[in-house]
Amino acid sequence: MSKNIIITGAAGNLGKAVTQKFLDNGYTVHAVISGRDDQEFMKAGQLFIYMANLMYEPEAENTIHQIVKTAGNIDMAVMIVGGFQMGNLRETSLDEFEKMYRLNFVTAYNTARPIFLQMENQKGGGQLVFIGARPAINPGTAKSMVGYSLTKSLVFRLSEIINEEGKNKNISSAVVVPSIIDTPRNRKSMPDADFSKWVKAEEIAENIAHLASPSGQKLRESVLKIYGDS
Repeated sequence: MSKNIIITGAAGNLGKAVTQKFLDNGYTVHAVISGRDDQEFMKAGQLFIYMANLMYEPEAENTIHQIVKTAGNIDMAVMIVGGFQMGNLRETSLDEFEKMYRLNFVTAYNTARPIFLQMENQKGGGQLVFIGARPAINPGTAKSMVGYSLTKSLVFRLSEIINEEGKNKNISSAVVVPSIIDTPRNRKSMPDADFSKWVKAEEIAENIAHLASPSGQKLRESVLKIYGDS
């Protein structure tokens, strides 16, 4: 019987790479995408697609309940939904901050909470993986992207809380922290950069897949920094 994984933000560049990696590894993938995404972004026998706005708690909870009804146990969840915005303290109003807060933290919390509760009640526990951000742990960089960095820093704290709550329940949480990801959008916005120093989405997917491996499952309180040469 194949294992079940939930991947949010599955239609984005990183989401597609993670989805493909776990499909290749024999998982049944439950991909959550937004209403703006193309529902036909990928076709595979072991892929189930759900549309949801994860900023809204009832919608997020209902989506997780649908997945559990279909899958039974949830072995792993990877929370990829998020967004980026530049802006220092002078430029970041409360309204701008709240936009980043809802996109980067609320979506993660609304997804992780019902998944954690499910993992508490199922046999075998499970794993949660969040996508962090390098500026969230580097104040020198964070000062030019305040909303993004602050809201991503909350993801680290949430992961720590889950690890404390998950002790003796075989529930663990990890944060994957990439540097600049090599995507068409990033290349367009930074055309003069050295793309060879950026991290490929497929490389991040490989590291997330390692967390699901027998040796990776033994890791605790993990923060994986995937910086490449940048």
